[in-house]
Amino acid sequence: MSFLNEFVLLLKARYPIIYIVSNEEERLEYVIRYCIKKYLSCSYYSWDYVEGYKGNPTDNGFAAKNPLEALELIEKSAIGNPSLFVLKDYDFFLKDILITRKLKNLSRLLKTQPKNIIIISSEINIPENLTEFITVLEFPLPTYNEINDELLRLVKSLNQEIDEQLLINLTIACQGLSLERIRRVLSKVIAQKGIIDNLSANLIIEEKKQIILQTQILEFIIADKKLTDIGGLKNFKNWLKLRSQAFTPAATKYGLPYPKGLLLVGIQGTGKSLAAKIVANEWNIPLLRLDFGKLFAGLVGQSEARIRKMIKIAESLAPCVLWIDEIDKVFNSINNSSTDSGTTNRVLSTFLTWQAEKNTPVFVVATANNIEFLPPEVTRKGRFDEIFFLTLPTKEERKEIFNVHLKKVRGEKLKDFQVSLFSELTLNFSGAEIEQVVTEGMRIGFNNGREFSNADIIEAIGKIVPLAKTKNKQLMLLQEWFEAGNITSA
Repeated sequence: MSFLNEFVLLLKARYPIIYIVSNEEERLEYVIRYCIKKYLSCSYYSWDYVEGYKGNPTDNGFAAKNPLEALELIEKSAIGNPSLFVLKDYDFFLKDILITRKLKNLSRLLKTQPKNIIIISSEINIPENLTEFITVLEFPLPTYNEINDELLRLVKSLNQEIDEQLLINLTIACQGLSLERIRRVLSKVIAQKGIIDNLSANLIIEEKKQIILQTQILEFIIADKKLTDIGGLKNFKNWLKLRSQAFTPAATKYGLPYPKGLLLVGIQGTGKSLAAKIVANEWNIPLLRLDFGKLFAGLVGQSEARIRKMIKIAESLAPCVLWIDEIDKVFNSINNSSTDSGTTNRVLSTFLTWQAEKNTPVFVVATANNIEFLPPEVTRKGRFDEIFFLTLPTKEERKEIFNVHLKKVRGEKLKDFQVSLFSELTLNFSGAEIEQVVTEGMRIGFNNGREFSNADIIEAIGKIVPLAKTKNKQLMLLQEWFEAGNITSA
């Protein structure tokens, strides 16, 4: 049910106190007034602590800086006059015993009168002793169509023609922003350039960065890696290309569900983190990194509130990629902890339930080094669309990885390097270790005051002990898990 329908239904059913969560006060008031005009016939009053009541000339300024008096006006207003009383930021006063008692008394009274109290706040702050009397509604951010209409209005005011594809791209980029933020960032675009063009989306992304920065839970990552920056992983690359249009309006119209996510498993250095950045870059959507450690706070209930906040922010910024690096460490901490009263379990349970049931375009990319710590509920079907195993590269893949890194630094001399020989000598080397070999070879040449050569690369190979030798047990465990058919090779 849409917010509008739910709100009108609650008013008609005479729910006495409705608590609406939103940062968009102006837009919410517009919607409330629209409801009154189209579906109801009642008077509208709004109160805030500084200016008191507004909306009725007789009561203008009444109850300023007096929240108890604001409730007394509701009680004294004419019984037969249908009225809506909007109280802004009133959650700050709900712990006062006088306010609490008055609201409880009013709640019983309003059930018999055509009056409703609407509390507007940016977050939920309801004392436990009032939860039975208050109904909470969440005011959603603007829909795709609302953003589209707002962009068309702004473009029209500039007397500018706009390409249909540009309009789609800008609308998608603006998803997750309030109308006020959209207007502000586009005003910045217009002040800077005078027109709205393809580069406007970059400034919109900067605005999203500001939102994420304020959360202190999520981090906005620059997804600057392309498919050409990684060698091998043929199955992963094909999987990604097949879903390159998965978050477009055309895919939604076709009836395709949004992909849920990927779990990338393999030993360190096989390109899991790089793959997460490639997903966001190839699909041209923002990349958010979640640090699970920051979710856990000291106060009881705060960690659960933070995971819900994280989910809300990620969904508001959708379509996006949510990257969780080394998720296995989080589950390992559960096994080694017995002092958090089940907080970690509850937080992870909330996350996994959301991951399985979400229908928003938030694509989760989780990486793991050690499958021993991953419980069955993580790897079961439904959590992720695919689980890819990133094993050590084959001889041909090692050649491809050497070519990728040598091309970056000496693309014009690529043919001078004995890439096939390097590939032979780097058995059991990971992609990260091959990159380290190239860097070390360059350092040898630089310190000798000359261009680095094949001999320098070979010397560098001899200096590096691959992780596969020191982590052989873990690698064998992963290999056995892969061969048992639990996972797909990347």
